[in-house]
Amino acid sequence: MSIVTETAVKALLSTKSSTQVRPRYEGSNICTWIGFKHVNYMVEEAVLDHFRQSELPARGLYEEHGLGLDIVGLDTRILHAFHMDDLATATVTPHTKDADGTIGLKVVIEVERDGETLKAVTSKVRVALRIDGYLAAAEPAPEALARFAVERLGGHAVTDVEPSAAVVEAAAGIEHDPSTIVRSDDPSDPLLAALTQGANAYAWKWRIPYPYCHFTERLQMSGYLRLMEEAKDLFVAERGISIKSLLDDRRWIPVVPHSSITLTDEALMEEVLYTVFTVEEVFKDFVYTSRMDTYVVRDGKPVLTSTGKITHGYAVIENRRDWKLVSLDQRVLDAVNGTATGSVRDA
Repeated sequence: MSIVTETAVKALLSTKSSTQVRPRYEGSNICTWIGFKHVNYMVEEAVLDHFRQSELPARGLYEEHGLGLDIVGLDTRILHAFHMDDLATATVTPHTKDADGTIGLKVVIEVERDGETLKAVTSKVRVALRIDGYLAAAEPAPEALARFAVERLGGHAVTDVEPSAAVVEAAAGIEHDPSTIVRSDDPSDPLLAALTQGANAYAWKWRIPYPYCHFTERLQMSGYLRLMEEAKDLFVAERGISIKSLLDDRRWIPVVPHSSITLTDEALMEEVLYTVFTVEEVFKDFVYTSRMDTYVVRDGKPVLTSTGKITHGYAVIENRRDWKLVSLDQRVLDAVNGTATGSVRDA
């Protein structure tokens, strides 16, 4: 019997849900604070539970109807920091005004501090239901959900990111043998060089491993979040201000008030993914914004699979419990702006 009913879909698209969420222990990398990636994981958990409460769980959608629940858009603002063991309340509100073929949701996460309830996170989420093409065809998507069922992810996305002529030329003729690809940021690689040409950017390529994927074949949103976190780590290391060096020198840690990722196409397990991290703007020596774009090469052509943005600042650790934001000093500004480059990190 189908799990999809008109009542369930109506609840999904019109009824608020609420659930309690905790940050995962893994995300507490520095003291007891939780990084942006794991904050977004809490957003993801709230979205999955919204589907469960609507009686449309991700497992049922896939096993019974061959529909993979994919988060294809995520735009998250962090207003207050999360700590290890925080128990927060996430409220999910359907938001279906945009007719882009996805399910729109707004997520607000609140946490208690000293007896006061604070709005800690706001996020806009887009969800697509991907028709499984790996196994034998399932029955057609039930009519109530058919408008959200897609044969390929990314069709909803509108972006002004286009590969340059140099990137198109460098990609022509590339044929990867996944078994021979290792992680590399070699600046002599023609496509890596083209992707960073004329930009304040860092790029590397690697083979997409299965732990970053889901539904048997494709890179999932949490995988892109891991890539965005790693992009920052590799970029600052290449510029001579690695996370550990600033921790050791001055107890500075990176903080992220805003991040967003939009899937524009699919990236498949064991494809070679090119990731580009480009600094766009520094605001008043306080925070800087960067863009992350990812590409695969198919039939000799570069295919953009995601684009996103992240805002970074720095905070100084005052004690095991507290930190405060600081302005970027000249060493950090020079590194971020590319006017003083440290040693290149080995790939």
